[in-house]
Parts: sequence; C-alpha cells; structure tokens
Amino acid sequence: MLKVNEIFYSIQGESSYAGFPCIFIRLTGCNLNCTYCDTRYAFKKGTKMTIEKILKSVNRFECPLVEITGGEPLLQTETSRLAQMLSESGYRVFVETNGTQNIDMLPVDVSCIMDIKCPGSGEEKKTDWANIHRLDRKDEVKFVLTSRADYLWATEIIRGYRLTEKVPILFSPVLGKLGPAEIARWILEDGLDVRLQLQIHKIIWPDETRSR
Repeated sequence: MLKVNEIFYSIQGESSYAGFPCIFIRLTGCNLNCTYCDTRYAFKKGTKMTIEKILKSVNRFECPLVEITGGEPLLQTETSRLAQMLSESGYRVFVETNGTQNIDMLPVDVSCIMDIKCPGSGEEKKTDWANIHRLDRKDEVKFVLTSRADYLWATEIIRGYRLTEKVPILFSPVLGKLGPAEIARWILEDGLDVRLQLQIHKIIWPDETRSR
C-alpha cells in the first residue's frame, strides 16, 4: 500500500523532460520544509492505494512518461516496487527526490531527479551526500536557487564533486525570488556546463496550485 495525494495528467514542468506530457503520481509525506515549498498540501493528505489500483489509474491515460513525486516519495518503502512495476509495464519512469533518502532503493532502469538543497531552502544540512556516488548518467541533479549565494554554493558543490562528469545538472530559480536572466548571465560568465530550467507549468498555469 502507498499513501497517494493525487494522480493526474499534465505537462512536465521541470527537468530534461520539461514540455512533455506526463502522468504524475504524487505521494503523501515529506521530511523537509523548504522555505519555497509549493506542495505543502501533500504533506499529510492522501488516500491509501494498492499498487494495482495505482497502475489502473495510470493506465487511464495514453502517455508513456510517468513521474513519481511528492512530498518525498522515497519515504514510502513500496515506492521502489511501484517504480519497478510501472517500468515493467512499459512506462518511462522517473522519481523526483529531495536527496535525503538512499536512492539505491530505486530499480536500475528508473531515472532519479535528485535535488541538492541549497542554503536558501533552509534544509541543506539534511542532504545524504553519499547519494552523489550512487548516481549514474540516466539520473539528473537539480539545484533550486533563491539568491547569488545559492548559486555560488551550488557552483562549489558541482566543482568539488565534479558533478558534470557524472550527470546532467539543472539550475532552477525560485519564482519571484531570483530572475532567470541573472542566473543565465552568471552561467555564461562562469562557463558552467549546466542547464537553466524554468518551471514552465507555472508559466502555463500561473494562478494554479497544481499543474492541471
């Protein structure tokens, strides 16, 4: 059984999959409380569902891409089994995680989109740094930036761990706190091999809490 906050069909707003139609499975619960969190509604509310029932809900949509997100999906032990069963059913599966849980629990054919929390989140001390050594090329790392200080901190992490040699890197500004043009200028000045991403679901649906 898994506690599910919602299952819906929308446009993927972030990561290298941004812009593609995607089925979202949002699981309930999170162990962080980031300053810019926009999914607090998923912290507690949800319905317990079997994996079979979740698969049936997903199968209603004709879409090959599925994201398991939260909250923090890896807090629930059955998440790995759900990801495996989705993959075995022919879906392209990726899991978005906040970087505090061991990502080795995920099946080898499932992609991980892992946050590394910057100081502006208020939660940077909770990162499981061993996860960096568990990543492979099918995975991605995301830094959500609130300020120049976050950018400089993220740059040091990237260089210190030689992250660009391991996985694609995403820089994402917090809407209303940091302008994308500023990040673009810094990336170009520093010659960083990273991808600037915007939360396009918030551009498409600026007045909606949920992207649908």
